[in-house]
Amino acid sequence: MTAETNTGTIEATGSRHSDGAAGAAPDGTTAVYLVKGMTCGHCEGAVSEEISAIAGVSSVQALAATGQVTVVSAAPLDEAAVRAAVDEAGYEFAGLA
Repeated sequence: MTAETNTGTIEATGSRHSDGAAGAAPDGTTAVYLVKGMTCGHCEGAVSEEISAIAGVSSVQALAATGQVTVVSAAPLDEAAVRAAVDEAGYEFAGLA
């Protein structure tokens, strides 16, 4: 259940790594957001895919069980962009964890 994209992969866990490596780049920023409505791996993948499309994002890991979405990016992300991505995926953005 791995889908290829032109910038990386989305794994069955809902994780996306643009370079295939786990963890943040030394100069990266990590933020954890809360997303309501995720119930399964498909939900995780949908949220991860939309957030991954934001410029500067290097990895996304969404966990339906907790509603937490961990995003690693080159610089802090605009919260409105994250909210729009989550809305586009069909879920409710609840802010920073």
